[in-house]
Amino acid sequence: MRIVALVPGGIGDQLLFFPTLDDLLSKIPQAQIDVVTEPRSKAAYEVSKSVREVIGFDFSDRNSLADWGNLVGTIRDREYDIAITSKQDWFVGLLLWLTGIPQRIGFKGSGSVFLTNSIPMITKQYAASMYHDLLQELGIKSPCPDLSINVPKNDIEWAQREQVRLSVNETGYILIDAGSCPQSSQKFDSRTYPVESWLQIIRDLNMKQPDMPILAVSNPENPEFSLRLKQALPQLKLISPDNIGKLAATIAGANLMLCTHNSSMYLSVAVQTYTIALFGPTKPEEVLPQSDKIIAIESPSGKAADILPKTVLEKILA
Repeated sequence: MRIVALVPGGIGDQLLFFPTLDDLLSKIPQAQIDVVTEPRSKAAYEVSKSVREVIGFDFSDRNSLADWGNLVGTIRDREYDIAITSKQDWFVGLLLWLTGIPQRIGFKGSGSVFLTNSIPMITKQYAASMYHDLLQELGIKSPCPDLSINVPKNDIEWAQREQVRLSVNETGYILIDAGSCPQSSQKFDSRTYPVESWLQIIRDLNMKQPDMPILAVSNPENPEFSLRLKQALPQLKLISPDNIGKLAATIAGANLMLCTHNSSMYLSVAVQTYTIALFGPTKPEEVLPQSDKIIAIESPSGKAADILPKTVLEKILA
């Protein structure tokens, strides 16, 4: 059986769809599962346990009819038996209808007229569970499994060597990841936590827990963050994983993950590292499962920048 899933969105959206793909394969072991997602998100499937092939298509771009036609042709050529889409969009529904796939599953709403099976989108729940509801149309009514990933052995070994290089292999460490959003960006300003606030947290932690090393992720998409941290705190240790597997392995080795609402948060959930996540406009219960290992700190204003450093420190020390 050949199955294709259309999952637009960022890396976080892909990771939240992993439980659906994993449960689908566990219930239909003979299935071959492919995914169509945006080029910026293909890297997520480097740590997937269930996907065979990833097809890149930029759903958010101004695609011409020729671009959509090429995607339809690519999908038709693979002769899928089932298609599942996470997106409520009439154009995506039309696209799936044009592919001729016998069973097309998605959420009710715009475009569902082109689907063979559709269900209401219940947004007031954990997003992974919302996506997992789609499997009901295949007779799969088991609870949504936990988010999990498969970290390549080479990436685990890289992280272990880095821990030795940074002299944290025996002590453990707290890991900080501010995400890829530049500090000067206005688009995601409500999700960004200021460098000054991170510095205050790190300094206070160093005073109260001097024997616990702190590592910060140096993200090439946000070089300003790590540069400013290093300038203010020359003794701070930086780590630079260059793919999602190395980042996941680095998170797995941490005693505590401290982050904003970004893709590292989902990886931390997947590898079951203790996590404190700072939230701006997003409701934590929509993107995080219930777990004793996760603490979400929600901004009183909808802007992460308004979370007081002392509030974060109190949660860490608790």
